[in-house]
Amino acid sequence: MTLRLPLAVLALSWLLTTAAVAQLPITPPTRGEKEQVKKAAEKARPKPPVAKKPEAKPEATPPTAAATPTPDNPNVDLVYGAYQRGYYKTSFNLALPRAQAGDIHAMTMLGELYANGLGVKRDYAKAAEWYKKASDGGDREAMLALAMMRLGGFGAPADKQEADRQEAVKLLASAAKLGEAKAAYNLALLYLDGQTLPRDVKRSAELLRQAADAGNPEAQYALATFYKEGNGVPKDMEKAVRLLQAAALADNVDAEVEYAIALFNGTGTPRNQTAAIALLRKAARQGSPIAQNRLAYVLVNGMGGVPVDKVEGLKWHLIAKTAGKYDPDLDIELSKLSPADRAETERRAHRWLGDQLDAPALAGQPHRIAPAVPDLVSPGAVPGIPEVPPRPAANR
Repeated sequence: MTLRLPLAVLALSWLLTTAAVAQLPITPPTRGEKEQVKKAAEKARPKPPVAKKPEAKPEATPPTAAATPTPDNPNVDLVYGAYQRGYYKTSFNLALPRAQAGDIHAMTMLGELYANGLGVKRDYAKAAEWYKKASDGGDREAMLALAMMRLGGFGAPADKQEADRQEAVKLLASAAKLGEAKAAYNLALLYLDGQTLPRDVKRSAELLRQAADAGNPEAQYALATFYKEGNGVPKDMEKAVRLLQAAALADNVDAEVEYAIALFNGTGTPRNQTAAIALLRKAARQGSPIAQNRLAYVLVNGMGGVPVDKVEGLKWHLIAKTAGKYDPDLDIELSKLSPADRAETERRAHRWLGDQLDAPALAGQPHRIAPAVPDLVSPGAVPGIPEVPPRPAANR
């Protein structure tokens, strides 16, 4: 059976990189999900930027602005280097005089440090001020970061939120014109949700294509779903699979799952079940409940040339179930295990999950009614991975 995986728009969320860049994950809506998308979009509010701190090191004898020697290589960026090593105060001390002297990249770094409270007290107003100066100087990363602050309402009074959102649109458009792929991707989201901008799926697809061509894996994945469903572009499964492959190579977990299923079923690409199962294993280990569920089916039924391994397969079923991916058919298989095999299955799942393996999952009782999963084999068809029920929109 071939597979089509319905996808919903994911709510806007913050992701600031070490270069002060924010990015929003998305999957586009499919038919019948308009109301669900609307509700998800109404709930969507960006959260304060939180940078993933590099492992901080003791700053007992870090380099200082006064003591730092001039590097042999003039291209070495001491400001960013200190930031990467976790010397945030040093990074601030190095960036401040450069920013005051007109260095737009140092201005962007100050915005990053103030926005995330790294080396200094968090101050959204000062972060926005430095981002604005860098944006005016033409720094596309500062444009993106400031746009995300404006969309989130940080660093500005509540009565300016509408004006700030319109400013954010202009900033994203400017950054996208300068080649910032994440800005094009985020702007595509705004055209898709239809709140800040009029809904325009074709324009959204154009921006996704721009970001995808620049190598943005989230845009590649989103555009792949457009081609699968024919949203804003002609329906083309082969193009969709090529985009899924590119995103999967960049470690986008959702793309890994869909590309694996396309490979397994031979949809839009030659069938390669060995490669598909390897991708499912990878995505399962990365925490994808859908991959865990599909891998469970493969192992329980001995699909794709792998030997039947119900204990290992149902281990993945318990793990997926604890994450919210319920499956009554696999519950039935779990109930058929011998006491010894059941104990081993639970032991393996507990080793993976620890205390997260809850009693309902162990008992084989779903927390709520699970949607039915189609049979593995359609009449007259070769074995394939079953379709996955629609998942609700949620923050990634």
